[in-house]
Amino acid sequence: MAESKGRRLILASASSARRAMLEDAGVAFEVESARIDERATQDILTAGSSGGVEPADIAELLAQAKARDVSMRNPGALVIGSDQVLNVGASLLTKSADLAGVRATLKRLRGKTHQLHSGVALARDGDIVWSTVETASLTMRNFSGAFLEEYVAAEGSDLCASVGAYKFEGRGLQLFQSIAGDYFTILGMPLLPLLAELRAQRAITT
Repeated sequence: MAESKGRRLILASASSARRAMLEDAGVAFEVESARIDERATQDILTAGSSGGVEPADIAELLAQAKARDVSMRNPGALVIGSDQVLNVGASLLTKSADLAGVRATLKRLRGKTHQLHSGVALARDGDIVWSTVETASLTMRNFSGAFLEEYVAAEGSDLCASVGAYKFEGRGLQLFQSIAGDYFTILGMPLLPLLAELRAQRAITT
């Protein structure tokens, strides 16, 4: 386990995938979920933009908002915020409220290419000290209705936690024909740039 240098490191996310990434990398951290309305914040960012705010920008700004929110309640701590935005063509997709929404999302993505934009930011005392965003492009195969039903039945309501209505790290891999991009970006957080910056901040052992 990597040792912190006397500074608290907090992950501002309840995401099990992001937590597992940091744990597997040997990073010592705490967890405190951000208290922001992601959907409302995204709507504000896109309202009246006339297309001026790109999906990647939204992911990075949401990551910054999460990091800033938790850092303001934890003086001196270094806080990691991360968020992911999915677009297919000009449309942004959001998390499904139920399994009917999951099925609708997967049918919409079937046979098409979509982009996942994963942003990550570091904040201290309400100030953003670093942030970045990475993009992956994924093409789903034209899977059958039977496969869709088997997949949804096997994974259940956990799929509602993913903006794409799939879990790439499990059997959801079978949904895809091809991918272009970093594995960790697909899971929801650009891990290697984050680890490099944590070393630069001396938050983990160099």
